Amino acid sequence: MANVAAAKPRLKAAYDETYRGELVKELELANVNQAPSLEKIIVSAGLGRAKDEKRLLEVGANTLRKITGQQPIETAAKKAIAGFKLREGSKIGLKVSLRGERMYEFADRLINIVLPRLRDFHGLSPKSFDKMGHYSLGLVDQSVFPELSFEETATPHGLQITFVIKAEEPAQSRLLLEKLGMPFEKPAETARKEEAASG
Repeated sequence: MANVAAAKPRLKAAYDETYRGELVKELELANVNQAPSLEKIIVSAGLGRAKDEKRLLEVGANTLRKITGQQPIETAAKKAIAGFKLREGSKIGLKVSLRGERMYEFADRLINIVLPRLRDFHGLSPKSFDKMGHYSLGLVDQSVFPELSFEETATPHGLQITFVIKAEEPAQSRLLLEKLGMPFEKPAETARKEEAASG
């Protein structure tokens, strides 16, 4: 029986066939290799309470395994902080680095299934790009991921998701994420929020 080639993830196909060419044109780049692109997505869970509650590491590991399809690695404290009763080397978190097809599949699910499930969601802040053009977003708990059962979300913990992007500047990174469907806040909503904060 002939091997059937696995279908390319929907978002990767759209980037290769459509978005990359559009980015080259809109940003007036010399060739397609200069187009901004996703390098990896890092999904992490900071579990500072794990030093007291060992079960939290198991809960976090289960979350990351289910939502990414990869085994997470444990992260440890680099130095001791007496105020937090933290010893150097204590296990305080977990992370997974996604690349290639798995990265595009995760991005597709996050953008089209998970973010729309957030309560009172009005779009992501466009201010969360760093100087390198990487974008980070935080989720308060893991219950928005449909891969997890109710029991698996009974012990809530936050998640940090970082899109590591190859780009010349943050504006190029934002354009790439917009093409991929990332729902950023509209300017009017941003202005209204700032008005409410200052007023």
